[in-house]
Amino acid sequence: MTGTGATAGTEATTRTGTATDGTAPNGTAARAPVRGAGRWIEHWDPEDETFWRDHGRRTARRNLVLSIVCEHIGFSVWSLWSVLVLFLGPEYGIDAAGKFFLVAVPTLVGAVLRVPYTFAVARFGGRNWTVFSAALLLVPTAAAAYALRPGTSYTVFLLVAALAGIGGGNFASSMTNINSFYPLRKKGWALGLNAGGGNIGVPVVQLLGLLVIATAGAAHPRLVLAVYLPLIVAAAVLAALFMDNLRPVRNDTGAARDAARDPHTWIVSLLYVGTFGSFIGYSFAFGLVLQTQFARTPLQAASLTFLGPLLGSLVRPVGGRLADRYGGARVTLATFAAMALATGVVIVASARHSLDVFLAGFVVLFVLSGLGNGSTYKMIPGIFQAKALAKGLTGEAAAAHGRRLSGAAMGLTGAVGALGGLGVNLAFRQSFQAGGTGTPAFVAFLGCYALCSAVTWAVYLRRTAATVAVRDPEAAAPALAEV
Repeated sequence: MTGTGATAGTEATTRTGTATDGTAPNGTAARAPVRGAGRWIEHWDPEDETFWRDHGRRTARRNLVLSIVCEHIGFSVWSLWSVLVLFLGPEYGIDAAGKFFLVAVPTLVGAVLRVPYTFAVARFGGRNWTVFSAALLLVPTAAAAYALRPGTSYTVFLLVAALAGIGGGNFASSMTNINSFYPLRKKGWALGLNAGGGNIGVPVVQLLGLLVIATAGAAHPRLVLAVYLPLIVAAAVLAALFMDNLRPVRNDTGAARDAARDPHTWIVSLLYVGTFGSFIGYSFAFGLVLQTQFARTPLQAASLTFLGPLLGSLVRPVGGRLADRYGGARVTLATFAAMALATGVVIVASARHSLDVFLAGFVVLFVLSGLGNGSTYKMIPGIFQAKALAKGLTGEAAAAHGRRLSGAAMGLTGAVGALGGLGVNLAFRQSFQAGGTGTPAFVAFLGCYALCSAVTWAVYLRRTAATVAVRDPEAAAPALAEV
């Protein structure tokens, strides 16, 4: 499959009449094609080991680093209100249920936006959309700075919190874009790094909130926002200068439709509800749970809130690497089983009001959700590679088909998974509103992990179900080992 935007020299070749090393048959260097203001690479074949070693790896790494930077800031903006609600003291007149809803609104908006953000990569180019989506983060950040003062109506707060959902869309376009840069054998690690670096935006903004509360006090939330405004501008400029677009991805308008029609897209989406939905939902709600159930002050809550999201973000690439080695489905199943056990510990601690045990169990849940995030996403390219082999495709044709559908499926999976975060926050809201404790919510989460475990085993690990899923066991067997 050919790919991305033009860089310089040997990294770009024209679509026809050029050699793999970026030179034309007569030995002259191929001129980098340019479309509009963007940079476009015409030839991209990461499955070719020689191409990857000589040219592809360097270009892919550069785009990955800048993608991580922009996605990182996007996650920070998306999770702003998990921090800002800690600044909303009694003078704001918002109760615990109202704060949980403020946190839930950006989750919903971010989940919905992930669908068009996925399609935007094919429509505008990965580099071009990264620049635009990064610059767009200025809107929710500036709006929050304007609204944060006592006397602002709750309706205004809801609208401004909804704008923060813009940051949640960045993940889908970023993962779809980076998926096309890397060969199948490297996708687990690369996608894990991309997503993990983005996920770290959650604990980073929470640490910044802790720093502001500890030094300037809870009356100065705008200091958090003042840090991000110049960072957003810098990220957009760097993406404009150094990222590339993938030409064939732009021209492929039917991939999203085909991915949406495939049942495996929605099966993996359910699994991602259990992993990423837990991660982002817990990340947004953790501080409020500590404040509401354990009567922690804003400073005490902020000093603990960042730890789980930080560890969960750091281990996400490890989940991808383990999936590369042992298979995504195996790692995902083990993760769900462990998450169920950790949730049982949290339920007991919540019922007994034991803060230390509760914190330990919750942090373990974060770590496991991070591992599961990486392994679940690695399953996607493996599944579509298996289906390509089942269709009778081989070699680069099979790899191109897998990249085509897996990139689109990743965006859809990310959108549905983010809705899991909405469910987490709404479950906490209802649980605290009805009984003043989060225990019933955790019981519901335990049921979710049991369901996800059963689905993972039945569809991707039980031999008969796996072979039926791809309809051709002999052709699909090699790739199924990678699922």
